[in-house]
Amino acid sequence: MKAWQFTGTNNPLQLNEVAEPAAGPGQVVVNVKAAGVCHSDVTAIDDAGWMPLFPELPRTMGHENAGVITEVGEGMEHWKVGDRVGLSPVMGDGDAIGYGKWDGGFGPKLLATDDNLVRLPDEVSFELGAMATDAGLTAYHAIMAVGGAKAGMKVGVIGLGGLGYIGARVAVLAGAEVYGAEVNPETQKLADEIGLAGVAASIDAFKDKDLDLIVDYAGFGTTTAAALETLAEFGTLVQVGMGRLEATINTYPLIIKQLSIKGSKSGTKEDLENLYALMKSGQLNPPMNLITQADIPGAIDKLRKGGVVGRFIAVYGG
Repeated sequence: MKAWQFTGTNNPLQLNEVAEPAAGPGQVVVNVKAAGVCHSDVTAIDDAGWMPLFPELPRTMGHENAGVITEVGEGMEHWKVGDRVGLSPVMGDGDAIGYGKWDGGFGPKLLATDDNLVRLPDEVSFELGAMATDAGLTAYHAIMAVGGAKAGMKVGVIGLGGLGYIGARVAVLAGAEVYGAEVNPETQKLADEIGLAGVAASIDAFKDKDLDLIVDYAGFGTTTAAALETLAEFGTLVQVGMGRLEATINTYPLIIKQLSIKGSKSGTKEDLENLYALMKSGQLNPPMNLITQADIPGAIDKLRKGGVVGRFIAVYGG
């Protein structure tokens, strides 16, 4: 089979012939039906700071996946061939699908374990199922589990792309009053669809709203700094986005307003199950751009240039 593989910083993905996986003990083989393309795929390719996550090269990328189990290894009999699954990307030891020792969904088959497998309801498409595994999982965990968004809370969301759309929508569904920051005018048009109380190019447009929580899904340094300038007293910033790996902040509001800064990475299988329940209800249906496996490098180029509305999802036939 052919897979798009990462070979090193600033190298374009290579379409290589790779061996088909076979399920060992504690593993299953999943036929990938849909695989998301993420902004972190771009930064992993472009930023040498990500190289420690790739101790073995080449590595098939793609950490947002949903599909069907086609082979069950020893000790995995609680799963069966034909089960529809979404794959939570992070392993119990901190490794992840598409990084480290685990090939991802930019190839048509991959190995997974009980660390990853979540049953995908029949009512949820493979495309939505794949988007939820990272864009959804990471967004949900940051705003709900780490940020504690709830009814009556005033929440800011920076970046309304794949993650931010989901995070903002989940907070709205939880009853929060949500304000969004987004530089892309086309994406700003999603404000009513999400249910936002307001939208602007920068979160500091809402300094007068006394935001209790801001989740930065963009992470471009300036966004982190603006969040700290905007939060209400005792407010919390949850940092998720990795558009840049460093930020320069003003410590004055951090100290004077006694703010908290928390980091959030990925999420749990329970988060993914909650997301699938929301998607099954029809209340969470983020925008998507469906592509083929052959289109994955082009999608990465488009993400690099910016201005994309909705998540790129590669769909596999068969």
